Amino acid sequence: MNDTVSFLRKIKGAFLRGLVWLSAIFICLMLAGMIFFILKRGLPHISVGFLTRKPSLLNNTVGILPNLLNTLYIIVITLVIVMPLGVGAAIYLQEYAKNQKAVHLIELATETLSGIPSIIYGLVGMLIFVQFCSLGTSLIAGALTLVIMTLPTVIRTTQESLKTVPDSYREGSLGLGSGKWHMIRTVVLPSATDGIVTGCILAVGRIVGESAALLFTAGMANEMLSFKDAVSPGGAGSTLTVSMYMYAKERGDFNTAFAIAAILLILTLVINSAAKFTAALLQKGNKK
Repeated sequence: MNDTVSFLRKIKGAFLRGLVWLSAIFICLMLAGMIFFILKRGLPHISVGFLTRKPSLLNNTVGILPNLLNTLYIIVITLVIVMPLGVGAAIYLQEYAKNQKAVHLIELATETLSGIPSIIYGLVGMLIFVQFCSLGTSLIAGALTLVIMTLPTVIRTTQESLKTVPDSYREGSLGLGSGKWHMIRTVVLPSATDGIVTGCILAVGRIVGESAALLFTAGMANEMLSFKDAVSPGGAGSTLTVSMYMYAKERGDFNTAFAIAAILLILTLVINSAAKFTAALLQKGNKK
C-alpha cells in the first residue's frame, strides 16, 4: 500500500514539474517570438536621421527625437517623485504604523488602485492637473498622473520586500544600540534592495508603455522641449508610445510604428539593466 502511494506521489510530482517546465518554455518562446517579430519589422526602418530629427509634414520627414526626449523627461520626473513617496510610504506602513486595521485598509486601497484602467487615470489627471491645477496639457501634468498610477506598485513591491527581511536583523541592530531610523537605513533597506529595484523596474515599464493617460494630459505635440519647458505648465509633448499610436492608428504607417516599438524595447532593456547594475553596486557597497 505504501509503495503504491509513494509511486502515485512520484507520478503526480513528475506531472506537475512537467507542467511548470511547459509553462516556462511557452512563456519564454512567446516572449522571444514577440521580440523577434518587433525587431525584424522595426530595425530596418531605424536610421540616424530617424533618431536625430523631428517629424515634419511639410518636408515629408519622419523623426522621433522630440518623442524620445519627452519619454526620458517623463521617466525622470515620475521616478524622482514616485520613488521617495512609494518607498517612504512602504517603510512607514511596515516599520512604524501601529494600527493594523488602517494598514490593511491602505493595502486594500493600493491593490485596488493597481487594477484601475489607465484611461480612468487619464480622465482624472485631466480634471485635476490639467484643469483644476491649471497646468494645462503638459508633460508635468502627464508625469503627475503617472505618479498616481505607479505609486501603488512601488508601495506594494517595496513593502513585500521589507517583509522578507528577518526580524532577527532588526533585533540585532537595535540590541547593538542603533536607533529606529538608523536600523532601517543601514540594515533593513540594504536587505530589501532587490524589491525596491523591482518596484522601480515595474514603474519604468508602466511609464514607458503608457499612452492612454498621456493622451489626455501630456498631449500629442512633436515640438522640441528643454527640461525646463518639460517641468513648466503648458509644455505639451508626445512620448514614444503616443507617437506610435498616432502613426499606427491615425496614419496607418506601420513601418514607423514598429520602428518606435523596437526603440521602446531597447530603451526599456537599457533602463532595466542600469537599475540592476545600480542595485548590484549598492549591495557591494553595503557589504563593504
